[in-house]
Amino acid sequence: MATSLLQSALRRVVQPLARPLVARGARCLSAASSPVTVLSEEEIMFKDSVAKFAEDVVKPKVAAMDEAAQMDPAVLQGLFDNGLMGIEIGEEHSGTGASFMTACLIIEELAKVDPGVSVTCDVQNTIINNLFRFYASDELKAEWCPRLATDTLGSFCLSEAGSGSDAFALTTSAEASADGSYYTLNGQKLWITNAMQAGVFLVMANVDPSAGYRGITCFVVDRDTPGLSVGLKEDKMGIRCSSTCPVLLEDVKVPASAILGEVGKGYKYAIEILNEGRIGIGAQMLGLAEGCFDATMPYLNERKQFGTKIADFQGMQHQYATIATEIECARLLVYNAARLKEAGLPFVKEAAMAKLYASRTAEHTASLCIEWMGGVGYMKGGQVEKFYRDAKVGAIYEGTSNVQLTTIAKLTMHERGF
Repeated sequence: MATSLLQSALRRVVQPLARPLVARGARCLSAASSPVTVLSEEEIMFKDSVAKFAEDVVKPKVAAMDEAAQMDPAVLQGLFDNGLMGIEIGEEHSGTGASFMTACLIIEELAKVDPGVSVTCDVQNTIINNLFRFYASDELKAEWCPRLATDTLGSFCLSEAGSGSDAFALTTSAEASADGSYYTLNGQKLWITNAMQAGVFLVMANVDPSAGYRGITCFVVDRDTPGLSVGLKEDKMGIRCSSTCPVLLEDVKVPASAILGEVGKGYKYAIEILNEGRIGIGAQMLGLAEGCFDATMPYLNERKQFGTKIADFQGMQHQYATIATEIECARLLVYNAARLKEAGLPFVKEAAMAKLYASRTAEHTASLCIEWMGGVGYMKGGQVEKFYRDAKVGAIYEGTSNVQLTTIAKLTMHERGF
């Protein structure tokens, strides 16, 4: 594994301050606990290193990648070379061995420059790698974790034409052989992130349709497995450098040893991993809002109308003060959810809140930034216009805003004994 300055910084990231539990489910902080937005010196150094990578390597290629709807190979290789694709994978498997909060900080920093690059990194770390880390056999970990950390993208294959928000209505089947040594997969997955470049696919398929969602099982499928094919890239409005494709499975035979975790537990694994994945999307949307805001503010201080800088008009001041407040609120929600997850405390409601609010903040910020910049902001090819297109997907993937609201409502009532 490459030993870059960035990687050295990552490895020195300390775990967040422990939050003592005074009772089961309690969330009481000690007097010495640090505010959730205060980072250690190591974390600050790490953020600066990722910001430099984004500025030097990613930013010069953003416009071309968006136009071509394809990630530059040098950018993807840079993510691997700098240890950004195996953040929580242990050093024994060639990973960085850092924390979930570290992953969120990386996702945020990358999104300030290109949310498409950010989501590629996000899905790899919060979904693919953690599914292997939490549920895979030692043999599967040994086979795949070093590759995921150093040179191989993964894809999470859950959604289908008839199962989006109702993810467990999936129809992809997995039929066991007579001796139980292998399974034959058939079906079609849609809107699969990273599919074009992926070397391994985590496929959710049902081994027993009569059991409903309790038959759903997760299979590890190598890209070169006969019968697996990746369709044409979707022509998306935003995050265009991140590939999104259908994945077709036609009599794909995989050994029983390629089952990730237990048969019939795929639905459980998907729910649990998507809960923490929503914090990653919240971090992406937070970074997008910050990047868009930062790209717009210089214009407001340079552009004059009626002899006055736009930024000095009180009506404008109230608008950007509101956005600055919303961004800070999103940061608090995202960082708090990440810290709760790391501390082993309940975080599902907070994760849903973080994704919901951060995605709304990103969209609101990008929309207003275009208005503030007027015709300049509306022109295609500018940073702000791209951020606006990138922002909309935050309300859709890893659970729509309505899914998040339903989760928040149910848990709010449950906490009050209803």
